Amino acid sequence: MSPSDAYTRQTLCGRGSRSPLRAFLHTETGGAAVLGTAALAALVWVNAAPSAYTSFWHTRLSVHFGTYGISLGLREWVNSGLMTFFFFVVGLEARREFDMGELRERKRLTLPLVAGLSGMIVPIVLYLAVNAGHGSEQGWGAAMSTDTAFALGVLAVAGRGMPPGLRVFILLLSVVDDFLSLGVIAFAYSDGIAAPALAVAIGILALVLLSLRLGVRHGSVYALLGVVAWVALLESGVDPVVIGLALGLLTYASPASRADLEHASGLFRLFREQPTPELERSVRAGIASAISPNERLERIYHPWTSYLFVPLFALANAGIEISSDQLARAFTSPVTLGILIAYVLGKPLGIVGSCALTTFASRGRLRLPVGWGAAAAGGALSGVGFTVSLLIATLAFHGARLDEAKLGILATPVCSFLTARLVTAAIKLLPPALRLRALFGKAETIVDLAVPVDADRDHIRGPHHAPVTVVEYGDYECPYCGQAEPVVRQLLADFGDLRYVWRHLPLTDVHVHAQLAAEAAEAAARQGRFWDMHDLLLSRQQALRVEDLRAHAAVVGLDVERFEQDLRAHAGAARIAEHVESADLSGVAGTPTFFINGRRHHGAYDLAGLTAAVRAARQRASVST
Repeated sequence: MSPSDAYTRQTLCGRGSRSPLRAFLHTETGGAAVLGTAALAALVWVNAAPSAYTSFWHTRLSVHFGTYGISLGLREWVNSGLMTFFFFVVGLEARREFDMGELRERKRLTLPLVAGLSGMIVPIVLYLAVNAGHGSEQGWGAAMSTDTAFALGVLAVAGRGMPPGLRVFILLLSVVDDFLSLGVIAFAYSDGIAAPALAVAIGILALVLLSLRLGVRHGSVYALLGVVAWVALLESGVDPVVIGLALGLLTYASPASRADLEHASGLFRLFREQPTPELERSVRAGIASAISPNERLERIYHPWTSYLFVPLFALANAGIEISSDQLARAFTSPVTLGILIAYVLGKPLGIVGSCALTTFASRGRLRLPVGWGAAAAGGALSGVGFTVSLLIATLAFHGARLDEAKLGILATPVCSFLTARLVTAAIKLLPPALRLRALFGKAETIVDLAVPVDADRDHIRGPHHAPVTVVEYGDYECPYCGQAEPVVRQLLADFGDLRYVWRHLPLTDVHVHAQLAAEAAEAAARQGRFWDMHDLLLSRQQALRVEDLRAHAAVVGLDVERFEQDLRAHAGAARIAEHVESADLSGVAGTPTFFINGRRHHGAYDLAGLTAAVRAARQRASVST
């Protein structure tokens, strides 16, 4: 275990505190490297052995169920089969953003929706303008869709210094982009639709909805229904990848609640006392029910799509024979030029322009989550087309024009990288105050902390009117809280304008002394010595019994008799209950959990991680004042 990994654990959750969104971004960014390698391998393969490449991907693979059978080429199995899982993950991500992420405030949907739609319409218009009268207009769908993996991969390289919100902004745009692109595939690039088979697929989706309403939780039921719907769509003539997005959108997301986790830990204790097969099944079911299906399924399938399925798609579709004559023809081809112009110019113009118009039309009520400079960089980074573009190109073109389209698509990551570098270089040339405004903007961020800090009720260290407030929900018996304490101390030492708040969350089902220790801290607070007791409790986490607490009271100079009376009377229990209730309202299930200026901090709580988060919060606060 690396040092940073040691600062990502929580008591009760029993797993890393990296948020689903950060895990998604991490996988997408890493997957970009694998995707690029697969595309390069396809180019090498087809230019070294063109006949072998073509014959391999045209190999037929048949699957039979009695008298019924499906026979497709390997490329078709990848494009229509494995890519269904890719769109399933896209659907999961979109649903999670609706239920738990930036879009849980529905008004925040407007700007990404308008930007995503405009970021597709403007490139399409430019493509059609370049290809008008050339007989290649039907390829407009290949000039509109951003590849999330490549965009985030380019951001990791070219977007250093960009605000964290830019990644989320690009992700939201990509979700809208993929959703609309799939509609284009289903209705504009599907031929000869068979109504009976399509009706069967719709009926299967109705069964899925009914099963969800009835509370059916067995994944095998939905897997079977999904397979049947996929076959029905294949027979209908509609690209069956549609079913992946539909099922993903129907899979709800929710944070793990403290009540569900306490129930799971209670089941485990029963199993520990009596390890029977029945209790073992109960434990597994209890743990599974504590985590939403959305997160469980994404953790299963997202690595597969990022590191295997999408790279296989690239290997199957990115192959194109390259020669000097072909390159010369391609870059005078309206198809290649139309795709490049659409992505390099159309994407940034569509995204930034529509955001500016929407902000103006709403009179500032709808604002970007980042500054305009970061938005321009995001627009440039969105000019990467690959996965969906290649998929649509294979549906729209054949022969030489397909090769020309592929060349244009394969050139977009390079062009996007160069454009983004120019934008970020221009931002760095601005004076510091303008640079901060260009990066962070003035938009209000979502507040995750349900109960605001109250100077009269909360335990506060640091200036009461500091620009940055760090709130920690902790448990004095939690070893990870003890591990985080030196980090917090160093943070307070490094930042003189930082306000730190401790709130109690004793995990009594895991730590038998946690409640008593919290009451001891509150008893010390009644004598004006909360922080002295707080520091001592976290430094002596193995000594939290009653006799230990009595000794601690003497060490910090309390009136021991009064301290004991307050402990016996549970004088601090009401305050602790308030903190626990506020934790439940904020969706806190484990300790330690940090909030920085009201926004939940996901990821490592080591010094580097918290320092970066505090600096970003301070920069955002300085811009908004």
